[in-house]
Amino acid sequence: MNKTALITGASSGLGKEFARIHASKGDNLVLVARSKDKLEALKINLQNQFGVSIIVIVKDLSDQYAPKAIYEELKSRKIHIDYLINNAGFGDFGLFAETDWDKQLEMINLNVTCLTYLTRLFLPEMIHNKFGKILNLASTAAFQPGPTMSVYFATKSFVLSFSEAIANELKGSGVTVTVLCPGATDTGFQTAASLDGSNMFKGNNVATSKEVAEFGYSSMMDGKTVAIHGLMNNLMAQSVRFAPRNVVTTVARMKLKAK
Repeated sequence: MNKTALITGASSGLGKEFARIHASKGDNLVLVARSKDKLEALKINLQNQFGVSIIVIVKDLSDQYAPKAIYEELKSRKIHIDYLINNAGFGDFGLFAETDWDKQLEMINLNVTCLTYLTRLFLPEMIHNKFGKILNLASTAAFQPGPTMSVYFATKSFVLSFSEAIANELKGSGVTVTVLCPGATDTGFQTAASLDGSNMFKGNNVATSKEVAEFGYSSMMDGKTVAIHGLMNNLMAQSVRFAPRNVVTTVARMKLKAK
């Protein structure tokens, strides 16, 4: 019997790649994002290519009521979720005192509240069935404060901490939680967050969405708890544990500066 993957932020970037990977494995899909046209185009493409069943749900996931609406819709259609891919999220660049508060709140709702609520909604049935895999998208930003992207870095720290905690709670249940921590990745995120000109995205060290998604999928299937993509990103994540906090913060700000 085919399994079903629910993927948020599925219309582009990593979400689109996760959808393609799951479809190629024969998994049915529930694709969630705001862009109906992009989701429908992806649905047609993947159905034609892999013959899987795909449901499109158009939702603004920064809306606090969206997770429950998704859950209720799938419950009414008797669709069971085996894989939950909490991929949706966005960042914003600027000094905190000068940022648009509504945008910061939207970021917290999407990056933190939606991810946490969807996990809470779908987790009990996974536990009951003694099978389920959850992939939460964090970032190497999770390992340090991020001046000029303070709220974004903080939301990713939450995702890392939350994921590690519930992964421990679920040991022996048949359900695993993986938190994916990529570094700079070519997903369109950098443009949305006004980071195109930053040191973080210069040079040839930017991973592709396909590379990161394949790594994340493999890590999830292996039941790995923390999955940091790339050797240099791994070294960075470990090094910040030993460096003085003021140094960590200074270095993080330098990476976010324009070239």
